[in-house]
Amino acid sequence: MSDLLKLAAALIVVVLGTRLSAWGEETPKGGSKVFPYPTHVTRLENGLKVEAVPFDSPGLIAYWTVVRAGSRNEIEPGKSGFAHFFEHMMFRGTDTYPRDRYNAVLKELGADHNAFTTDDYTAYHILAPATALETIMALESDRFMNLEYSEEDFKKEAGAVLGEYNKNASNPFQTLNEKLRDAAFTTHTYKHSTIGFLKDVRDMPNQFVYSRQFFDRFYRPENCTLLVVGDVDPKKLAALARRHYGAWKRGGYRVEIPAEPPQQREKRVEVAWPNPTQPYLYVGYHGPAFSDRQTDLPALDLVSQVLFSESAALYQKLVVDEQEVDLLAGGAADHVDPHMFEIAARVKKQERLAYVEAVITAALEDLQATPIAADRLEKVKSHMKYSYAMGLDTAGSVARSLAHYIAVANDTQAVNRVYASYDRITPEEVRAAARKYFVRSQRTVVTLAHNPVAAGAGR
Repeated sequence: MSDLLKLAAALIVVVLGTRLSAWGEETPKGGSKVFPYPTHVTRLENGLKVEAVPFDSPGLIAYWTVVRAGSRNEIEPGKSGFAHFFEHMMFRGTDTYPRDRYNAVLKELGADHNAFTTDDYTAYHILAPATALETIMALESDRFMNLEYSEEDFKKEAGAVLGEYNKNASNPFQTLNEKLRDAAFTTHTYKHSTIGFLKDVRDMPNQFVYSRQFFDRFYRPENCTLLVVGDVDPKKLAALARRHYGAWKRGGYRVEIPAEPPQQREKRVEVAWPNPTQPYLYVGYHGPAFSDRQTDLPALDLVSQVLFSESAALYQKLVVDEQEVDLLAGGAADHVDPHMFEIAARVKKQERLAYVEAVITAALEDLQATPIAADRLEKVKSHMKYSYAMGLDTAGSVARSLAHYIAVANDTQAVNRVYASYDRITPEEVRAAARKYFVRSQRTVVTLAHNPVAAGAGR
């Protein structure tokens, strides 16, 4: 993810930004499917999954390639940030379609294209006329199978990534995120952010050979899903995929991600910020991995809305009534492996950091002691569903949601199972999740405040 400013917004809408819901077909157990559109899945002989989702967007398609490789896959010391770096390299072109020609073809089509990288996956997306489907398939299959770049181009792009890091470094959220991860994780690759450790980013120009190895490991058909949403014929898509992607060779690499041991004590980090800024409080509690079968993470999603939505008592107290903070958010984003429930607050006065932390901790402890009222919980569930449904309005938004579930579950139908679990969760189960995860010994607290003298001494 290239813009760290998005982190604050992501925290605020952590549930609504990753969940979809709408009215749909009846499920075998009653109720309605949360994802109402038909999906058609074909798996090619080489392992590439091809998924078509017809959607009412006449003349338009969203063409996404989801690569299940993010910063989580960067297991070698000194190699953090390569998934994000390789997102950049994928736009360098091939012998058949050099960079300028690739861009010119898409421009002639009137297509919009981009990409992003997360902890768990990298996604390449194009919004284009449906009539351009085969042209786009020719372009995309070529670069995924035949990417070429010189060492000179590689070093030039490495410099651009370092520039991106330095640009984002002016945003306190980048530092907060880095410090929290680095302290909270000792073993798992979630220890480093998506853009990577600064020392590794600086060393990227020397990693040309490794870059080829990274491409060979992860950019393989069995590790990718081609997703097309919109004005698409599933049979035609499958036939074209066989024609253009059928020669793509399987790989043999299997990544082994080290498991994170339980945290035994609370950790605290103080960050001295060189420039004038309001103080920040950033707290992470170790939480569960994504699951569409177990209720721990869905229960924490509900906690996010119960405590940190604008209608929540905690938000009203700290933001509206007492005006101690002007940003308050919390939630546990979906991850393949256990990650964290993160809480962010931008406090107005440095001397009030301890008070704000105490109020937030008390709210979590109250949730552990007293189950939320059943009617309040039902309102939260309803709000989450209908808010998400409002976002299902374009082929691109539908594709983005499905890409997320492809990444964390390798199954777009996981969204239906997740929402079925929301419906079943009781106030007591929410309290049980709060008791299980909001434990002081399992949390890391990072504070950031203006202190130019200390910041200068730390350089």
